[in-house]
Amino acid sequence: MKSKFIPFAFVALILFAPVFLISSTALGQEGELKVVDEVIAQVNEDVITLSMVRRESKERIQALKQGGMPEQQAIDEVNKHQADLIATLINEQLLMQKGKELDLSAEVEGEVNRRMLQVANEQGITTIEKLDAAMRESGMDPVATRQTLRTEMMKQAVIQQEVDRRVYLGLSPDDCKKYFEANRAKFTKPEVVVLSEIFLSYAGKNEADVKARIMELVTQLRSGADFKALAAANSEREMNGERVAPKNGGQVGRFEVVNLREEIAKQIKGVKVGGISEPLRMNDGYQILRVDEREDASTTPVFNENQVREAMTIERSPKERETYLQNLLNDSYVKISDSYHDAVAPLLKLKPAAAAKADEATSGKNADKTKKP
Repeated sequence: MKSKFIPFAFVALILFAPVFLISSTALGQEGELKVVDEVIAQVNEDVITLSMVRRESKERIQALKQGGMPEQQAIDEVNKHQADLIATLINEQLLMQKGKELDLSAEVEGEVNRRMLQVANEQGITTIEKLDAAMRESGMDPVATRQTLRTEMMKQAVIQQEVDRRVYLGLSPDDCKKYFEANRAKFTKPEVVVLSEIFLSYAGKNEADVKARIMELVTQLRSGADFKALAAANSEREMNGERVAPKNGGQVGRFEVVNLREEIAKQIKGVKVGGISEPLRMNDGYQILRVDEREDASTTPVFNENQVREAMTIERSPKERETYLQNLLNDSYVKISDSYHDAVAPLLKLKPAAAAKADEATSGKNADKTKKP
């Protein structure tokens, strides 16, 4: 990414001490200035502001509280890592800029819309407008939620295209064979299961009633009732606004046990083919799982080049991603305000040359202002 500069005259007053953004309505009756926001860092043509940091901090505090941490402890924990948060926001901004440069915005926006529609369908909500209303009722901001989703997807899209894909395609057949021979135990055949489900949603219902109903279905199934018939009549999983069980009898798919979520793997452990699990409480409802098929694991390694490439990519990507992000930083204009510089700059590992470039640009512009016309 080439360094991008906003002319210094436009940013000097808001970027360097004291760093304030002033609106036309921010003047007191006696003419004193009131702080609207503080610019913490300039990242090429964009800025990281104090309000952005506070918003992200609030979300992290809320997440810790939901995980059971007391509020004051959550606040202290987030405040303790403020410098890390600012560094993360700078890196995030670089990836967003790169995504726009790679023309990924339309693709990402389409995926955001698809995900939101999927959530609406799963909750039995017929339109995006109704989903927005439901989110507001539950205390969520649909605009902020979409922006968070958009940011995460853009970051993933850039990393996948610029790093993971290149690592995957850059491996030669010989590389794959050598890795396989050195790691044969990784390529034994895992245990596989085929699962079906009956799912009852909490949406618009009393949870106790939903739990009582799911227990009734368990009793019927263990008394010999036909699983597909009960799934078709009762399961509430939806796709594109329609219940799917009447068409597929509740079948979910084929899975390697090692890739199942821990709570699901635990729930079906020891369940024989044709057997059903105890009800599993999910975030959005209760689920009964039926084991339709089981294939035992094998200790004999099998060479599959795609699987080997995937394993090598997973192993090598973290370091390659770190290098890629560091190169983005080194090739960009990143200026951190004096108040935060000493805490944040070391986390970003900015090269002295890059820091000098930023300082040189600043001093050069200031020098120009002192020259007589």
